[in-house]
Amino acid sequence: MKKLSMDELNRLSVEEYKQKDKTPLVLVLDNVRSLNNVGSSFRTADAFRLEKIMLCGITGTPPHREIQKTALGATESVDWEHLPSTLEAVEKLKQEGYQILAIEQVDKSQMLHEFQPEDGQKYAMVFGNEVFGVEQEVIQASDRVIEIPQLGTKHSLNISVTMGIVIWDLVSKMGVLGK
Repeated sequence: MKKLSMDELNRLSVEEYKQKDKTPLVLVLDNVRSLNNVGSSFRTADAFRLEKIMLCGITGTPPHREIQKTALGATESVDWEHLPSTLEAVEKLKQEGYQILAIEQVDKSQMLHEFQPEDGQKYAMVFGNEVFGVEQEVIQASDRVIEIPQLGTKHSLNISVTMGIVIWDLVSKMGVLGK
């Protein structure tokens, strides 16, 4: 067994990436304050070929040195847009046929491992501010609220870890790996 070189990984160029079909998932960042978390969202979105990222409210936007540090160039491949409010993004996505999944801990959340995506349905996942989470008005506007079950003493995970877990779970269940 040997580690693969960059050439052996056979990665797409940015131009090739832009031409490929995308996974019908959109990331919505609700007032995410850490530029490193924003950069991580780009890198994760690139890894799973997501449709786009919607950066909302105070969420930083490229180009920015701190975003680039963790994005490693993914701001060039992944489509993104900035909207003044997350609620505006949610309403726009609903009009485009997306089902809105807020990732949060609420009284009527559905556990991630119990959620099964519908065939042919497009989803937008809302990830909240590192301190305050997803805004209450955005939770109320969402179609579902999904929660990652946790077994320890802490009440939350870092947003970039949460994104990785949720996206991996949905991509796996949607059957888009290997396409």
